Amino acid sequence: MILSRRLRRGTQTLIGPVLGVALTGYFAYNLVIGDRGLSAWWRLSQQLQTQEASLVALQEQRKALDRKVSNLSPEHLDLDLLDERVRATLNLVAPNEVVIMREGPPH
Repeated sequence: MILSRRLRRGTQTLIGPVLGVALTGYFAYNLVIGDRGLSAWWRLSQQLQTQEASLVALQEQRKALDRKVSNLSPEHLDLDLLDERVRATLNLVAPNEVVIMREGPPH
């Protein structure tokens, strides 16, 4: 009887600290590995850096295309560029021109 009473009292005094350690472990695990933890934050920051780099490259491509389009505008018509685009689009050459065929995709 005395042994069972001491055993109950011992388990009652251990319940609180064990529960505290278990909760602390749970929150520590989720802090590091959880869906919104440090590893997820690091992974997302890496993705953000790569996406920002591709955004800069796409913005440069867009600027180059904008410059090309502005040369085709009626206010500033570049006849050489217009001639180049017409020949490339319609696949035409003048009668007195020599065509040199290259293998591979056109540049």
